[in-house]
Amino acid sequence: MVQNFGEIPAHGSKRQQFSGEDMTIKTIACCIDFSKNSEDAFAAAVEMAEKYRAKLFIIHVLPPVVNPLLTDTQWVVPDLPENTLTLEIEKRMQQEYGNKTEEKIDYELVILDGHVSTEILKYLEENQIDLVVMGSYGLSGMGLVFFGSVAKRVAHKAPCSVMIVRQT
Repeated sequence: MVQNFGEIPAHGSKRQQFSGEDMTIKTIACCIDFSKNSEDAFAAAVEMAEKYRAKLFIIHVLPPVVNPLLTDTQWVVPDLPENTLTLEIEKRMQQEYGNKTEEKIDYELVILDGHVSTEILKYLEENQIDLVVMGSYGLSGMGLVFFGSVAKRVAHKAPCSVMIVRQT
């Protein structure tokens, strides 16, 4: 036998909605991998940074380079200061993302190296980020697999609020 108890209010007598106006957001991280989905996430992050007058950290993680001569468990992580790839990534980040922010918001380009989700989570914690914005998935196939499982892990383990942006 099923009984109908009618509508049960969320709390008190009125249904409450979240507006986000009471949130204090001073720092926002946006994870990018140069995919269309990360462009959408970046647009959302810029909008949030403007709304809250927050500093935006634009993050890209260089995954470890696997050397076939080493065992499966050994990774070679490029030396960042002298790495040509890092310089090219920084230049591309400035062109595709930094230049789009212009003087609207305070931003910083961040290039990390290592396991993608681990490095993102560590950065969020160490820098006391208030909100992280990322795409639901990114490059796949022969390209870099960045989001998807990364977005899922960050959403579950992040020390801050997480905004996942679906590709439009």
